[in-house]
Amino acid sequence: MTTSATQIPITATPKIVVLGATGPTGRHIVSQAVSRGYDVTVLVRSSEKGADLKGAKIVVGDARDEKALRQAIRGRDAVISALGTPASPISEVTLLSAASRALVDSMKAENVSRLVTITGIGAGDSKGHGGFLFDKLIYPLLLRKVYADKNRQEAIVKSSDLDWTIVRPSILNNKRGDKTVRTLTDLSDFHGGTISREDVATFILDQITSNEWLRKTPFIT
Repeated sequence: MTTSATQIPITATPKIVVLGATGPTGRHIVSQAVSRGYDVTVLVRSSEKGADLKGAKIVVGDARDEKALRQAIRGRDAVISALGTPASPISEVTLLSAASRALVDSMKAENVSRLVTITGIGAGDSKGHGGFLFDKLIYPLLLRKVYADKNRQEAIVKSSDLDWTIVRPSILNNKRGDKTVRTLTDLSDFHGGTISREDVATFILDQITSNEWLRKTPFIT
């Protein structure tokens, strides 16, 4: 654990917690982490949902519940949040910000500082760089309320004193990863792009033992 932005000491076998582990990206994160030999704990809403997450320890609970979060986080080195929420064209979305608020408080209470969280293209200053279809149709019609909550999520994480990295992937696909990830911080000439969930998972796990993107918001495609 560290409160410095210069070094991330992690044990030889990282002990990680994955939130959103039953989602399509979360499953890649868990399987790759287990294959790397990591000690993996997942927080899931029911034991049935996590039954096929082979090699991971299961903690049952809601990601907005500090008691469940602290149980999952206790004694861990780092937390990965791959939480997502469905499109919501009408109803307000609060899951991501509520869970992030509870997570930050729980990590502080358990003295765990390393957090890698996923938001997406359209969050923060990446808005308007998803390509015509995403920016003009999908975002305003289906995802506007989701991204309002992703922005609140990012603000909560950034205002914490945790050793955070916020990863913003381009539009996700389910293709096989090709291990080539382009990382950007300046999107002025970028519009569109896709990336496989498998490659996102690889990039996310690489951040656990790296300080290259500490307290930064890399965009990957």
